[in-house]
Amino acid sequence: MEGKLYTGEDYKKEFDSQNYLKTYYTFDSGTVAENEILKFNLKNLFETFSSGVRGDVLSNTGPGPTIYQLLSACEAFREIIASDHLQQNPQEVKKWLKKEPGAYDWSPAMYPRPPSLSDESRGLLKWDSNQPHPLGPAQVPPVNCVLTLLALECACHDVDAYRAAGRGLVSLLKPGGHLVTAVALRTQHYMVGAKKFFGLHLEKETVEKALQEAGCQVLRCRYSPVSYSEAHCINEGICFVVTRKSPRA
Repeated sequence: MEGKLYTGEDYKKEFDSQNYLKTYYTFDSGTVAENEILKFNLKNLFETFSSGVRGDVLSNTGPGPTIYQLLSACEAFREIIASDHLQQNPQEVKKWLKKEPGAYDWSPAMYPRPPSLSDESRGLLKWDSNQPHPLGPAQVPPVNCVLTLLALECACHDVDAYRAAGRGLVSLLKPGGHLVTAVALRTQHYMVGAKKFFGLHLEKETVEKALQEAGCQVLRCRYSPVSYSEAHCINEGICFVVTRKSPRA
């Protein structure tokens, strides 16, 4: 895979939400690895949000143009606030919420029924993982849960930035709140259409240690050796982590 590697401001300009969805969420037989990763995340999300991780408000940071991560969360939380660092991603989600023409079809991921989301109950804010206060000037009270899947390894340029991003996300939590994350491990880069984007190489142990150093107890860390199709992404395995912020923090 030759060609320019997009990072930083280039990433913000060059990322195409529709191409991303078509690359990783087509739900057909030609994307077996991608479907297996989606199943892995959906299974762990269901188990997490049906076994005690619940509350009033969940902050979904870096969701991209996807909604599958909220299929279980919307049953466990009264309000969901989504925040993304690319303007085009919330626009894609809004199209789906409003059932507009051209909205992405998520129905294959919604068995047995679609989530009970509405545009009125869902905030769409700007998020920057590389800032100490990731939601910037937005006034958001501490939340019960922060959910971020397959996002920080794309947004952070090195391990120090990843650790800082973890601290920033934990700062959004109430004492005793949960941070739930999934990470594509040992990533080199990933493709969106014909464009190649930077991915941060992270080991499972690095992820766990960063969250512990940010003030969380790791309650569960599940690893799967499944990797993306090589034509789409160079990585080795994925982990799903559930943590809890110290009640005394």
